[in-house]
Amino acid sequence: MTNEDDKNGNGQLVLDSRSQTKKPSMYKVVMLNDDYTPMEFVVHVLQKFFRRSSSEATQIMLNVHQRGVGVCGVYSFEIAESKAQKTMDHARENDHPLQLQLEKE
Repeated sequence: MTNEDDKNGNGQLVLDSRSQTKKPSMYKVVMLNDDYTPMEFVVHVLQKFFRRSSSEATQIMLNVHQRGVGVCGVYSFEIAESKAQKTMDHARENDHPLQLQLEKE
């Protein structure tokens, strides 16, 4: 729009109705059971990286132990990926084979 359009009142605002923002896809961070990672360590990482309370972390750990999997949380892809990677890096630093994976909701 030029200054001349403003003076003559001919300037128009055109809205593109096709460019609607949509909610980002959400991803579950799923912890997998293994026979080597101590239960206390699982509770620790759930509290540290997923900000779970002691009772929430214990419940998720029991799901992992009894059912083979447990959902740590649901996040946008970038956050889910970052939390899963940081958790697995921390597990490796402590010599634990803990595995997490992402599942699209």
